Amino acid sequence: MSDHLASLFLALGIFSIGFISIGPNILAVIGTSMDRGRKQGAALALGVGIGSGIWATLTVAGLSALMTRYAGAMVVLKLVGAAYLLWLAWKAFRSAATPGDQLVPEVTQGDNLFWRGLTVQMTNPKAALHWIAIVSIGLEPTAPAWLGVALIVSATVISVLGHVAYAVTFSTRPVVAFYRRARRWISGGLGVFFTVAAVKLATDRG
Repeated sequence: MSDHLASLFLALGIFSIGFISIGPNILAVIGTSMDRGRKQGAALALGVGIGSGIWATLTVAGLSALMTRYAGAMVVLKLVGAAYLLWLAWKAFRSAATPGDQLVPEVTQGDNLFWRGLTVQMTNPKAALHWIAIVSIGLEPTAPAWLGVALIVSATVISVLGHVAYAVTFSTRPVVAFYRRARRWISGGLGVFFTVAAVKLATDRG
């Protein structure tokens, strides 16, 4: 039992440390929070966090094994994800080229941002491989069923709280004021980041 718990804590630790790295989902939450406010950013963050929980559930249940078996489906998902990242890059570059005091580019459109956040996370082609790695660390073949549930619940809570924390932090006046001063540089950086991420995702066949 102690070995199973050690594996679970190791997996959650790796997941938490990896969460510190700001990726496209977190950048989308930050952009939405600064452009549309804390409530909208938190709604998007909640959707992304719940999406993480769904991916964890699917992986624990073995669905990701099917996705890795049929490589063609993963290639299609990677290309769709790369196209989305390029769209985000185009919007960021457009904002960087626009003078004036405007907030971060609105990386999400529409009113129901929870569902948009959930959709973004569930269509992330890297998520399947990410969760295969986490689950393979946290759950051994002989692990009891409740350990899988514990992994799913814990990872979901970490993801939701982490994304919401980004949304809340970037909705405060000091942070917004700083961003307004550096908006064009930040938008340009976002554009470069999204472009590099799109190219890497589209060319990754590992």
